[in-house]
Amino acid sequence: MTTRRSFLKTAAVASAGLYASSSAFAEFGKQKYIGLQLYTVRDAMKDNPQATLAKVAQIGFNSVETATYTGTQLFYGMDAKTFAATLKQNGLIVPSGHYMLGLQKMNGAETKGTILHEWDKAVDDAAEAGIKYMVCAYLFPDERGSIDHYKEMAGQFNKAAERCKKAGIQFCYHNHDFEFEAQNGVLPYNILLNETDKDLVKMELDLYWVTKAGHDAVELFKANPGRFPLWHVKDMDNTSAHAFTEVGNGVIDFKKIFAAAKAGGMKYFYVEQDKCPGSPYDSITQSIAYIKKNLV
Repeated sequence: MTTRRSFLKTAAVASAGLYASSSAFAEFGKQKYIGLQLYTVRDAMKDNPQATLAKVAQIGFNSVETATYTGTQLFYGMDAKTFAATLKQNGLIVPSGHYMLGLQKMNGAETKGTILHEWDKAVDDAAEAGIKYMVCAYLFPDERGSIDHYKEMAGQFNKAAERCKKAGIQFCYHNHDFEFEAQNGVLPYNILLNETDKDLVKMELDLYWVTKAGHDAVELFKANPGRFPLWHVKDMDNTSAHAFTEVGNGVIDFKKIFAAAKAGGMKYFYVEQDKCPGSPYDSITQSIAYIKKNLV
């Protein structure tokens, strides 16, 4: 099974209802978007993106988040215009996409389509595809470092976000759990929150990783209201492994979190399951059923 980290490296080289209330979705009028991070169906997207997107729409998702632009400067083998047309044919929108920092070289070469390398083209392509949020998806181990290093990252994010703003796009950062590992009592995540411009740099909060790190999403919303327009919705099983599982099949209290959607500033959310026990289609079908019944 492809891991997220190996997938990102390969891509770079190869290239609230009852509890949330309608207020969380007020800006869409009657439309409620339930999204899927396409990393969940990465193998199928690699083999046949058109058929995969059609299947995702058939299951009930109406928005998606991308994960392959870095390194390829294409969206699943398609240029921005073709990708946008393919989504439209399936009744899908693409509010956001994942990108990498680009500090880590691939085979000794700079990785294009990253925050540090050819960001202008990435932003222009995102705008043409209809993307509203460009998200720094992950920091490789050698892209992390001391608290001072994270402060430098914050400066780079501000600069990248300025370029996004000129194109009408919001910049965001997506967390894992390493940002919550304290260094001399200081959390790198707090540095990224506090050392970036709160209007230029928003956060895509991964509810699994923040929970696994021992932090409360709702408390983050209270401390940083409106800072979290994007969420990754994936559950954590009730075992010592704390493995990924289908939404509603684990221990995360999504009803409590979705009830605080307005405080967090949530605009879009995406189901993501990095590893599935069988077919990803079965897992996402189970997840969306729970979401429709209990959260939206």
